[in-house]
Amino acid sequence: MNSDRRFSLVVPMVRSVVKDRMGATRRRHFATVPVPPRRVLFLGDSITEGGLWPDLFPDLPTTNRGIGGEATYDLIERLDEAINAPLAVSLMIGTNDLHGPRALRDLRGIAARHDEIVARIRTLAPDAQLLVNSLLPRTNHFRTHLQTLNEWYAASAGRHGATYVDLWPTFATAEGTMRPDYSRDSLHLTPAGYVAWADTLRPYMSTLLLD
Repeated sequence: MNSDRRFSLVVPMVRSVVKDRMGATRRRHFATVPVPPRRVLFLGDSITEGGLWPDLFPDLPTTNRGIGGEATYDLIERLDEAINAPLAVSLMIGTNDLHGPRALRDLRGIAARHDEIVARIRTLAPDAQLLVNSLLPRTNHFRTHLQTLNEWYAASAGRHGATYVDLWPTFATAEGTMRPDYSRDSLHLTPAGYVAWADTLRPYMSTLLLD
């Protein structure tokens, strides 16, 4: 095996190990540091984690509980400790399930776990505004899966009295892939992508603005 080939295999492995360790560190931190009440809580994976929410919503008290690499089954395990009388919850989770363990990639299973999360949030925070974000477009390889999941996410939000936030029209190209100005890797967002997401969420949060 030539050196370039070895490098191309080792670098992703190293990145994965580092990411797993960082995620574990955040989980331990979140488990020991309670979420303050009466906050706008952002739940999700690295897409949520990367958001500078205090800058994007300077008039609202925000708490970021995104963890890179997480899938629906990870969030379920830490959901109870994350919910503490929030004003609102913004949820985006599920894209990592599409390349997780084979047994957990089934779309109906992903949708069922997501529905469990939405139902649990509604039980733990019945008075909070619950914003269920659609999954964002990625490459064409994932397009059909993502669109199917989003249809089920929308139906789930309706069943549980949550608000479905359809981000697809804002982030997708005409071909149904991620807009290149909003993501350089068709997954994680650029600063412009976060502004676009916040701009889409802002009308739903207008009633929460502090005096």
